[in-house]
Amino acid sequence: KAQCNTELPQPLIHHPEGNGLNMLRRIWQKGMIALATSPKLKQAAQAGRATSQLSRRYVAGETADDGVRRARSLRDTHGIRSSLFYLGEYVDTHELVTENVEHKLAVARLLGETDLDVHVSGDPTQLGLGIDDALITANVLKIGEAIKAAARGRPGIHGLMLDMEDASVTDRTIAAHSLLVDRGLPAALTLQAYLRRTEADLRTLIHTPAKVRLVKGAFAAGEDISFTRQDEIKANSRKLIDLMFSPAARASGF
Repeated sequence: KAQCNTELPQPLIHHPEGNGLNMLRRIWQKGMIALATSPKLKQAAQAGRATSQLSRRYVAGETADDGVRRARSLRDTHGIRSSLFYLGEYVDTHELVTENVEHKLAVARLLGETDLDVHVSGDPTQLGLGIDDALITANVLKIGEAIKAAARGRPGIHGLMLDMEDASVTDRTIAAHSLLVDRGLPAALTLQAYLRRTEADLRTLIHTPAKVRLVKGAFAAGEDISFTRQDEIKANSRKLIDLMFSPAARASGF
């Protein structure tokens, strides 16, 4: 059953951007993560009629089979390719990590029985990051190997897409991606336009070459490591998109 998704929207506050607003966003972010990781709140939200109706608009279903059926429908009806994600991050027990990994392995096996991309997304903190470095290493390798086996070398965009969370885990997320690539396993990486470091990270990945999903980023950080105004984030997004479609990127197979 789907867990709480903590990548929540920014607060709707309308006044000039600045240090005060960014601090408010960071407080909001910490509060929302604390609420989303509350077992009592999760149980109430999943049982509530209003939240269940809302989730059905945005979640493919409660099982791996539901997700695969929706992915096939999107592909056949609209030509849209999918990456399947079992919701729930910032977990802090081995039991929940094991549950998350088993769901990702199950969906990889199911996708392997179809002609769809074997493309599975995962947050490092739902795969063991924050509990044990050895655990996250073992789990990303296990999922990467399962995806490679399920894809059986057929054409498609296959791989474990590592999502990016708050800035404290950026280096370790990139390291997990590098580990998969070094082992010859199908992998992809999410980068966030709000972080100042992303241009340098992207320039390195272009020459790997790698598969990258670019997002603006749903987290808040200090001005020393991030762009804090929306116009800055949008401008950096455009700059990064230009890099992703640059002649160097095309030549490398990025």
